[in-house]
Amino acid sequence: MGLFDRLKSGLKKTKDILRTDVRDLFRSGEILDDSLLEDFEARLIRTDMGVQAADRIISRLREEHGGRVVDVDAVWDTVRQELVELLRGDGSGGWDLNDPLSPLARADSGPTVILVAGVNGAGKTTSIAKIACLLQTHQKRVVLAAADTFRAAAVEQLTKWSERLGCDIVRKEGGSDPAAVAYEGASRAVESGADYLIVDTAGRLQTQKNLMDELNKIRRVIQKVIPDAPHESLLVLDATTGQNGLSQARSFSEAVQCTGLILAKLDGTARGGVTVAIRQDMGIPVKYIGVGEQLEDLELFDPEGFVDALFAS
Repeated sequence: MGLFDRLKSGLKKTKDILRTDVRDLFRSGEILDDSLLEDFEARLIRTDMGVQAADRIISRLREEHGGRVVDVDAVWDTVRQELVELLRGDGSGGWDLNDPLSPLARADSGPTVILVAGVNGAGKTTSIAKIACLLQTHQKRVVLAAADTFRAAAVEQLTKWSERLGCDIVRKEGGSDPAAVAYEGASRAVESGADYLIVDTAGRLQTQKNLMDELNKIRRVIQKVIPDAPHESLLVLDATTGQNGLSQARSFSEAVQCTGLILAKLDGTARGGVTVAIRQDMGIPVKYIGVGEQLEDLELFDPEGFVDALFAS
């Protein structure tokens, strides 16, 4: 599968809702009235794009097509244009589509440090492996730091990924201080001349203040070795959680000074609209999306490509 086909396949559940709803609701020859628009707004919200975004789409449809004979293609085009604008937000996200690494900040010298956070089950560890794979595909040397020491299974999982990828990993016994692992990882990355250090952190709920404080501690100890680190603080969100992802994003963003989002598991949900809600609510760019279980199933987030995949037949 090519990139577009993988994205289209991953978004199939969300796409099916949108296309079915438009086909069912808007029929050529009928008048586009408020009743139809209200029904469509409810269905947009069902994809978890949020009331604010759905409102904006409906307002534009009412302005451009309200009270007129339905032209299904024109309605589709208006919805598409508005979604692209919503996803672009303040203009960030205009990555170089020929360079999958373009969303990632890079250190002026020495290793670039990527801190990755997210709640249990969000797909964080797998997303880390996908990022490492992407970097290695572009001839970057990667060190992983398994700072999720509260769960032995998490360390084992990341270790298996490192073996599969053939990259270095720093790990300690279960229950070790996560900050100590991050510190050693930073030291290893500097000593080995690595291009990137990716630090895994314990999956946690946003209400656990002590663990949120720990994220700040990890940042501080890394900075003792690499003063301007971390250069990226990425939050992995599970697309299947829908609007619940927003409260996670707000809390984690404050703790880790979040610079970007990875939206995982888009292939398993009809709630792909949450991408729009997160972009609107947070103002934080979605940098990558996960559209499958394979290492290669991490896509650079492109608003136009995302919307085109939603609307592709």
